[in-house]
Amino acid sequence: MKTLVITGGTDGMGRALAHTYLERGDTVVIIGRDAEKAKTVPGAFLIQADLSLLSENRRVIEEINATFPVVDALVLCARHFRSTRWETTEGFEGTFALEYLSRHLLSHGLVEPLDKADHPVIVNVSGPGVPMGHIHWDDLMLERGYDGVAAQMQAGRANDLLGVAFATRHAASRTKYVLINPGPVSTGFSGEYDAATAAHVESLKRHGKSVKEGIKPIVARIDAPPAEPLSAFMQDRPISLNHPAFEQKAAARLHELTLKVVR
Repeated sequence: MKTLVITGGTDGMGRALAHTYLERGDTVVIIGRDAEKAKTVPGAFLIQADLSLLSENRRVIEEINATFPVVDALVLCARHFRSTRWETTEGFEGTFALEYLSRHLLSHGLVEPLDKADHPVIVNVSGPGVPMGHIHWDDLMLERGYDGVAAQMQAGRANDLLGVAFATRHAASRTKYVLINPGPVSTGFSGEYDAATAAHVESLKRHGKSVKEGIKPIVARIDAPPAEPLSAFMQDRPISLNHPAFEQKAAARLHELTLKVVR
């Protein structure tokens, strides 16, 4: 019996993962904003939260640590695309807050219950192996010339560096960190899209793999975590960590900047 925590577990790939492990008899904790959507995952334990808010992430971490002393897997799926820039009530650019800051807080904040599991793993469903993304070091909140795709790409690259920083700072931890790019999947695509991006999304929905197929590499990593502290995959294919996307110096720089931001 496993205990899994899944962000974005009320829709798309997150919901499919929740169903997969509930059918096995495991305990599944889903984190999402919409209680109505959560009803489509009967049997799951819902923590209702807006993960774009740091305060909500901290509340979630406290609740999980208090309620679930052992967590076998943390699966980070929550995302929401925005064609226009939006700031949270805490003053952070929405994509960066939801798709990176939340994953940073949850990854580091749930190490204690993870390390009590037999084979603990964090699976960060992001975009390793995508060459376009880069960190806007002088404009992390993309206040100048916002672009929705650029915001997504920055979040993906930030998660690459999060994996590096996690493996470095938790070298004594038993928890393995896995970055997975599931490839084109016909999933929920939560978001607010302009016309051009919406047309691209519809094409992905028509031609992408089914969600059932898309979650297979994620399930494989949860069921049998890699031996390495950090690993990255393009679907089932391992990605070499000898790439600028996983540079130690950049990971340390982003980690220190993130600590200042979340304080």
